[in-house]
Amino acid sequence: MTRATRAWFAGEGFTEVETGILQKSPGNETHLHAPSVDLTSASGEKSRHYLRTSPEFACKKLLAAGETRIVEFARVFRDRERGPLHLPEFTMLEWYRANESYEAVMADCVVVIARAAQETGIGTFSFRGRSADPFATPELLTVADAFSRFASIDLLGTIPAGYADRKALATAAGDRVRISNDDTWSDIFSKVLVEHIEPNLGQDRLTVLYEYPAPEAALARAKPSDPRVAERFEVYACGVELANGFGELIDADEQRLRFTQAMDEKERRYGERYPLDEDFLAAMMHMPEACGVALGFDRLVMLASGATRVDQVVWTPPGGDA
Repeated sequence: MTRATRAWFAGEGFTEVETGILQKSPGNETHLHAPSVDLTSASGEKSRHYLRTSPEFACKKLLAAGETRIVEFARVFRDRERGPLHLPEFTMLEWYRANESYEAVMADCVVVIARAAQETGIGTFSFRGRSADPFATPELLTVADAFSRFASIDLLGTIPAGYADRKALATAAGDRVRISNDDTWSDIFSKVLVEHIEPNLGQDRLTVLYEYPAPEAALARAKPSDPRVAERFEVYACGVELANGFGELIDADEQRLRFTQAMDEKERRYGERYPLDEDFLAAMMHMPEACGVALGFDRLVMLASGATRVDQVVWTPPGGDA
């Protein structure tokens, strides 16, 4: 599957890159945790570095430097993650297209997933009693439509002008999920997504869940015609999230604001925060319009091989309890 995937990207004119694993900033998402390491200089001075949670910052610096189509099989690390679908170290297949819309990388995902299934000869993905045909035309479903269909929630009504109305979502979701007093809008959104939406995605065929609400934009730009949603999508098969992609935000000031807010929330919840990558923020001012996506390659191999746990398809699975 790795060989076939590399061959496809090469045929599409992508340059395979290899960016650094050790970073001064591993990423700035509230709930992602990175292992840290102290490096010692020749003079004995120590500096804190992190094992990256994604190659995203580095890849976007390459876009700013003039690359137009790049792909990386990246080893990435996530602390506090271990289970049937999670490993503390895994392979993330990440790629970017400059000067193209995010529908282009949506289409890429469908091809990459189908080629993986073709390589193993599997006709249907199966996981935990759910199945999906990787060769069928995917279902395209907006997040708002998914919340309406599976949870009877008017999601866009809780984000007037793109701003999160926590009270409105708590009222709408109160009989759907258990809500704590300190749950934010994003916490409630995530609970509904996990409990009511995701189990219904990728049934019979792939689902491309797109137009994420603006408070969940991450590094995606707002949709020009509707500021309540962002150009962000995820791909699901058998209820399993396989990929997360963006029409990339290139506004450095907006990105700094989002990062700062995320780190403030991380510090409130976990008592830690990661530095901002100033080189990345500076590079954003030179980035072209672009789209990109990260696909969990181990999860794809798991589904395409008929495995039941992600650690069954990595060469050297970590020890310890799942």
